[in-house]
Amino acid sequence: MHEKVEISTEFIPLGTFLKLANVIDTGGMAKWFLSEHTIFVNGEKENRRGKKLKHGDTVEIIGVGTYQVIQVDD
Repeated sequence: MHEKVEISTEFIPLGTFLKLANVIDTGGMAKWFLSEHTIFVNGEKENRRGKKLKHGDTVEIIGVGTYQVIQVDD
């Protein structure tokens, strides 16, 4: 089951997404987290904290969980 993470913008960088999803406590932890964990975005391995995620994207973090990006209207 995917945990849904709502965004109110067109896209969100992966590093910011990790904080919004409560996977990391601060944005500064993103670089370290990405170097220590295996992450897939839409089935493709990803390690760039600036990777732009948009509505409908799926983020799978091995050992942590699977998340789906949902865009909501303001």
